[in-house]
Amino acid sequence: MKRQAEIIFEDDDILVLNKPPFFLTVPDRYAPEKPNLTGWLKKKYGHIFIVHRLDKETSGVIVFAKNEEAHRNLSMQFEARTTSKTYQTLLEGVVHQSEGTIDKPIALHHNGKRMVITRDGKPSRTDWRVKEKFSKFTLAEADIKTGRLHQIRIHFESIGYPLAVDRVYGNREAIYASEIKGKRYNKNREGREERPLISRVILHAWRLEFDHPTTNERVSFEAELPKDFSAVLKQLRKWGK
Repeated sequence: MKRQAEIIFEDDDILVLNKPPFFLTVPDRYAPEKPNLTGWLKKKYGHIFIVHRLDKETSGVIVFAKNEEAHRNLSMQFEARTTSKTYQTLLEGVVHQSEGTIDKPIALHHNGKRMVITRDGKPSRTDWRVKEKFSKFTLAEADIKTGRLHQIRIHFESIGYPLAVDRVYGNREAIYASEIKGKRYNKNREGREERPLISRVILHAWRLEFDHPTTNERVSFEAELPKDFSAVLKQLRKWGK
């Protein structure tokens, strides 16, 4: 793996990881050799049980079960929506409200490649709050009460603030330092072709809460932002106010 997943917590029942971006949760059907967490964990632990998934480009906290009992318990919690999943993302534009709720049904588009807001879709709810504002962007947290495919991405796009990097639902494929610095960016001083600060869907599963399958204690785990997301925020805090 180009970058190994970080183990946040581990005991006899559960394994909590910080998934790096660009890694699959499960093996690709047509290219199983592609880096994926499940394959890596099976080599390390033997048998492992998948509880939920994160999209390939999404980074952050994810939990696996080590035995059937823990898997059954956690799966029931996710199905009953008693877990709490909080994401951090950077939005395009300056959001003037401090918080809000997006309650719009989501369904798969007929082309099978993206999700759409439609009355015939499945109920979907995202609670969000602003964390930090910049001149052209907004750092936000999103708590998803349902786990629909691309929920956060399509929900924010539907209210006019798409994710700052999202080639499907947004307006750009990458963020560059020159975009943030503007006229203060010195191409000659940089000395080489500019590389993007981030070139993936800018979404990070920051915190996950659930009841421990054995002790029933409410537990909470947080995952640090990956380097690409952190690099964007560093530049914004310095130049993007």
